[in-house]
Amino acid sequence: MLKYGIDALPAGTRIAAIAISPVLGGKPISVNQTAALAIKGVRQVVITDDSVAVVADHTGAAKKGLEAAAITWDDGPNRAVSQVDILRLLDEKSQQAGAVARSEGDVAAALSAAAVRIDAVYQLPFLAHTAMEPMNCTVHVRNDACELWVGTQNMSSAKQATAALTGLPPEKVIIHNHIVGGGFGRRLEVDGIVHAVKIGKQVKGPVKVIWSREEDIQHGYYRPYYYDRLSGGIDGAGNPVAWSHRISGSSIFARIAPAAMRNGVDPDGVEGASHLPYKLPAIHVEFKQVEPQGVLTSWWRGVGPSHNIFVVESFIDELAAAAKMDPVEYRKRLLSENPRALKVLQLVAEKAGWGNVLPERQGRGVAVQFAFGTYLAMVADVSVAKDGTVRVTRIVTAVDCGLTVNPDTIAAQMEGGALYGLTAALYGANTFSEGRVEQGNFDTYPPLRIDEAPHVETHIVPSAEAPGGIGEAATSAVFPAVTNAIFAATAKRIRTLPINPEDLKA
Repeated sequence: MLKYGIDALPAGTRIAAIAISPVLGGKPISVNQTAALAIKGVRQVVITDDSVAVVADHTGAAKKGLEAAAITWDDGPNRAVSQVDILRLLDEKSQQAGAVARSEGDVAAALSAAAVRIDAVYQLPFLAHTAMEPMNCTVHVRNDACELWVGTQNMSSAKQATAALTGLPPEKVIIHNHIVGGGFGRRLEVDGIVHAVKIGKQVKGPVKVIWSREEDIQHGYYRPYYYDRLSGGIDGAGNPVAWSHRISGSSIFARIAPAAMRNGVDPDGVEGASHLPYKLPAIHVEFKQVEPQGVLTSWWRGVGPSHNIFVVESFIDELAAAAKMDPVEYRKRLLSENPRALKVLQLVAEKAGWGNVLPERQGRGVAVQFAFGTYLAMVADVSVAKDGTVRVTRIVTAVDCGLTVNPDTIAAQMEGGALYGLTAALYGANTFSEGRVEQGNFDTYPPLRIDEAPHVETHIVPSAEAPGGIGEAATSAVFPAVTNAIFAATAKRIRTLPINPEDLKA
């Protein structure tokens, strides 16, 4: 039987419900401990620098005690952070030069001589992870050792952080790592463990700290908000002659691994943008680091590609439309020197029935990518109702991930990754007001429902090449496949996610 971190129950474990400062950098200033302790089953109230926890015999008592505690907060220096201010900052910074990730050919001259020039701004929102298993950690702090029962993607950092908090040598930190009920990058961060250890230091015996869904969504390390500026040009025959792309957003490597930064370029932040599968005669790509105040950012099932593939494949579609060419045929022309990418495109077009005539307000969109060491092409079938409601009915993928060991695993990752990305494309956005994340649970940050899930079909290209990654590939491709299909159905281009039905009304 699989055992997740939340299932861990060492002898004598008590349960803690936690409330973290709703604004990053805030702290509790008053707590009604008397009212909390009056709840049957509540054993202790623990106050840390930025949180309050109520420790009880069971979850119900812990949650009731936390509510009774009636916490008031000092919101600290980020109390005024708003979505408007964040977007204003990104817009301003995106108009300034960034660090050069790639520059080949004379883009400025080619743009000025182009028969058609297109300029565009693309935006992608902050995104929480919302893993099925809520954030949790069970900890037992003793004088001679500290034990953790948790599902983590980063045991080294968990051990180091725990040692620093307890003053114990790292070898005295014992981690029982469990199956993770969804990570997606969220459990690479160890803030949940840090909170649990701070609480555990004040509790005698083991304590399991469980976050509510609201704490999870409102205290995440979010996929950065990206604000991208692109310019492209085509000649009289529709061939691209110039490509300029400036990526503006937070740098995760600058925080986690500064040594990985290359002359101001975050290598993850430009993955999927700096080296395209297509042949382009002149290309210039920049990375502009912008760190919005009061927001923590981190990986989200592939950060760079999860945003860059949407932007790149949407803009390639814009060039195809300007050239008055079929999107698949246009890509084929640009992939003549990339046989692996061309093969997945040809395969997915065949399996999806590309070129078949569709009814009114139905469309078929395509995307091609090379990311995570894997070549992937995806076609999405979409219908758009007259009220703007979008329904994705079918997704077809063709993948060359090198040597294949277990085809069923690849198909499962295509299905799960596509649906995870589709949730974000249709609904995902975290916004800020008065320093707080405005979304709190699945009513305001909705997941894809089972009756909305399309059929996902996977076709694998036999290959003896080195294995590539598969867990994040479909998540990146689904964004542009769907929005390009929407353009085919409505002639309306989506440049900002999530998709807004109001923009698609007939």
